[in-house]
Amino acid sequence: MATTSASSNKAKIARRVIEVLDYFDDNHREATVMDIVRRYDRPQSSTSELLSSLVELGLLYKDAHSRSYSLTPRAALIGSSGQSDIVRDGRLVRLIDRLVAQTGLSVALFGRVGLNSQIVSWRAGARTSATTRNLHAGLQTPLSETAAGWLLLSTVAQPRRDGIIRRLNAEASEDRKFAPAEMAARVQACRDQSYVQGAVGYGARAEALAMLLPCQPEEHPLAVGFVYGADDKVNLGSLLQCLDEATSQLLSELTVKPASVERLPNAA
Repeated sequence: MATTSASSNKAKIARRVIEVLDYFDDNHREATVMDIVRRYDRPQSSTSELLSSLVELGLLYKDAHSRSYSLTPRAALIGSSGQSDIVRDGRLVRLIDRLVAQTGLSVALFGRVGLNSQIVSWRAGARTSATTRNLHAGLQTPLSETAAGWLLLSTVAQPRRDGIIRRLNAEASEDRKFAPAEMAARVQACRDQSYVQGAVGYGARAEALAMLLPCQPEEHPLAVGFVYGADDKVNLGSLLQCLDEATSQLLSELTVKPASVERLPNAA
């Protein structure tokens, strides 16, 4: 029993570390203890202790005057060398920056975690709707309950895909169950067109228009998309063109060999 309790506590600590790192974005460059407490409904004393530990580990800076915290470069670089080129060299970040700048809309990067769709990265735009203000990185919801989830599920080959759909339906609560055949047709449509438009999910009354990123493995697909209020007036054709041009540019950059670097024999 003691071992189980210790393992549970370690899992909670790991989750809370990730929550802290996920908190920071363009609109939250700094955070106080109470900012973290309010966002994730955590105890103040343990949150304060956790933030102090992250300062000691070099993942956070602490401003002595404002008593606020901010990310260090180490927090951004941990694990970067083991990522794909588009993540490591910043191309994915530049793609998201471009989409936000072009449209003013919020942009999300979606990934798959088991049977869930997750917001991997969230970038709020100037035209952020009130219905999207509670969205942030780290949120998860079943693949069947979000348009991005259907798109991510479409990368799975048959017959495994149908098996996942049946399992999602079996594990859904009674008010969340669906017709597997209809879901299968919806997912196949996503596979045919490589993009999706529909409810963003994650508890928000908002819509998403998302497209798969090229050259991602079946087990770890990524999709990028615009998120906007269900009542917002948007030009879906123009947004789809933005996504298509951005992902096409990313694909062309993937096929270009990196420039050769002249070796300096006397440098070391």
